[in-house]
Amino acid sequence: MNRRDFIRYLGAAGSGAILVPVGLSGCAVVPTGDKTIHRAAAATPAKLAYGSPRPRAHADGDGAPRMVVVFLRGAVDGLNVVVPHGEPEYYRARPTIAVARPGQANGAIDLTGYFGLHPALQPLMPYWESGQLAFVHASGSPDASRSHFEAQDYMETGTPGQHNTRDGWMNRLMGYLPPSESPLQALSVGDATPRILSGRNVVANLQTGRAAARPGLIDQPRMIQAFTPLYGGDDPIAKAYRDGIAARRELMAEINSDEQQMANNGAPLPNGLSLDTARLGRLMRKDPRIRLSFLAVGGWDTHTNQGNGAGQLAGRLGPLATGLATLARELGPAFNDTVIVAVSEFGRTFRENGNGGTDHGHGNAMWLLGGNLRGGRIYGQWPGLNQAALNEGRDLAITTDFRAVLSSVAERHMRIRDQELEKIFPQYAAGGHGVPDLFI
Repeated sequence: MNRRDFIRYLGAAGSGAILVPVGLSGCAVVPTGDKTIHRAAAATPAKLAYGSPRPRAHADGDGAPRMVVVFLRGAVDGLNVVVPHGEPEYYRARPTIAVARPGQANGAIDLTGYFGLHPALQPLMPYWESGQLAFVHASGSPDASRSHFEAQDYMETGTPGQHNTRDGWMNRLMGYLPPSESPLQALSVGDATPRILSGRNVVANLQTGRAAARPGLIDQPRMIQAFTPLYGGDDPIAKAYRDGIAARRELMAEINSDEQQMANNGAPLPNGLSLDTARLGRLMRKDPRIRLSFLAVGGWDTHTNQGNGAGQLAGRLGPLATGLATLARELGPAFNDTVIVAVSEFGRTFRENGNGGTDHGHGNAMWLLGGNLRGGRIYGQWPGLNQAALNEGRDLAITTDFRAVLSSVAERHMRIRDQELEKIFPQYAAGGHGVPDLFI
């Protein structure tokens, strides 16, 4: 095996290896029948926010801004996540899968008087009420692909419609973070190399579940002894190898230290996503040098038996909400310096299909959770759900490009400059198109 093949092997190994290289109270509402306003919304991304959170002061952290991206693979149904319960068309189009109005059995949790939250997301409501949770509705990729693979690839590279982008936007962002003496600046939770973090900058992989604390093949002394002599030079591959090994050592030391502390403190954590998010939160709280993290959660392709306020989708949203709440809690004071962004490649069709589910759609809702987020609001221009407003007559339209949200987080939270944003999201002019007032 040559050096290049070994590097590729490290990136793909499943043993914790190294990854290298709208009738809203007190708010302006867009009339759903006014096509002129819809065209204007498409040309000028939304600057409306629905909801009236209580004012609060900025909360201090340790000063190291962090971002966690959670990818909901499979296209979650944003219309059943942030429910337009004030829109009669929603109930006419979804006779069996619509989430009931607030106050009814398994009904939506009212957020604004027009929008509500799926009841399975109750664990996140304290963050909405404290102004630390927000959504951007009718958001997504401008590319029209309904292919999971293509749409995920475009969202992870940050270049919709471009097949030749080789690296991910989070890896590009890493190149503009302040220099660090530690190579451990980014973590990917999971066995596989995610597209979003692929590129020239070194990323450490953290296995999921209880296997994360167990040494893998790359941690064995015989492997280190066999390959270290091959990487003694000053070339980029040799440097990437050494940085990757150093990041791996730091990560394993911190994981095992945290595992020991957890055991000493008594009760074990629940299985599943919460185990991973608890570990991730503790790692990022303990080490402010870890600035970026990524994890993916699958199972959102609900073509059949989707359910409404209960059922299949609810059974997946519940653990997700608990996992995100666990992450926020375990971050501790570092939550004030963190923004958690949850995205999905596209939404679902507006109307339910003949199998009690939904098919591949277009517009969706992005989730934002953070200590100094200006939350308790739903951002974006709501296009409405009448036939004329739907994308291709079948989907929620997109009025906010996903890159507008990510650019705002990168610029206003991660402190990335405009000229650097243009390189992180090439062919996208972020200036003036970001979502305003996301942070206090």
